Amino acid sequence: MPTKVEKDAVSGTETTGHEWDGIKELNTPLPSWWLYTFYVTVAFGVVWSILYPSFPTGPNSYFGGLIGYSQRGELSASMAEAAAAKAPMVDRIAAAELEQIRADADLRNFAMAGGRAAFGDNCAPCHGAGAAGSKGFPNLVDDSWLWGGSLSAIHQTIAYGVRNTNEQSRASAMPRFGLDGLLTRTQIDDVAEHVLAITNRATNAAAAGRGATLYVENCASCHGAMGEGNQDVGAPRLDGRNWLFGGDKASVVQTINTGRNGAMPAWAERLDPATVKMLTVYVHGLGGGQ
Repeated sequence: MPTKVEKDAVSGTETTGHEWDGIKELNTPLPSWWLYTFYVTVAFGVVWSILYPSFPTGPNSYFGGLIGYSQRGELSASMAEAAAAKAPMVDRIAAAELEQIRADADLRNFAMAGGRAAFGDNCAPCHGAGAAGSKGFPNLVDDSWLWGGSLSAIHQTIAYGVRNTNEQSRASAMPRFGLDGLLTRTQIDDVAEHVLAITNRATNAAAAGRGATLYVENCASCHGAMGEGNQDVGAPRLDGRNWLFGGDKASVVQTINTGRNGAMPAWAERLDPATVKMLTVYVHGLGGGQ
């Protein structure tokens, strides 16, 4: 590789003396203003690293900077200031009964705003941002409630959840009629046809007739003789169009065969009492509260 500096015959620019496969590298350094700007940014970075928190000094420590600024500390102070501003209303909500909160316009508005925020942080992943639910997760904006839609019932469900380890959790279990050998596959199919017949969707009248007797013997104690449901045990209604796990024949068969026993956390173990109350008022006010 030649090292002699020469000028390129085409452009008249000096070369660096480097050549690869007959291609010569032109000596075109960066503009001075660009270099000076680069040097300034380097110097700025060094000064910034000295003044503000920057490099680690150990596994769980870092250099805090000469001026002692902390964005995390600033956020904490800001959050504490916001909490202090809300404290009087939060205290009032914590001390008030649910009906009192709902009847007081100021408390209700504050609870709705706080409940909306808490819902987005904690409930939306399952029930959806608009609380419309999805397969396996109840819709909270209609008037069909598994465990009751009154303020007290909603509060109980939110605070202690369903089928969890909390002592006050709501608990009931749907038998696995197929998996546990309580009904045969043919009997399950007949019961499914009867369930569909409640809403005039059966496709086999003879099977639905046989399923009616099986339904009375195995299902009516929870779901009601006419499929009206039972909120005391969280048994859903079967006489409407709101199906938590699907209302087509295959879904109904699967439900009877394997049971459906979803769980919900006890939010009283994770959230303070005032937030649970605000969530209760918010959910009740979504449109389907009883």
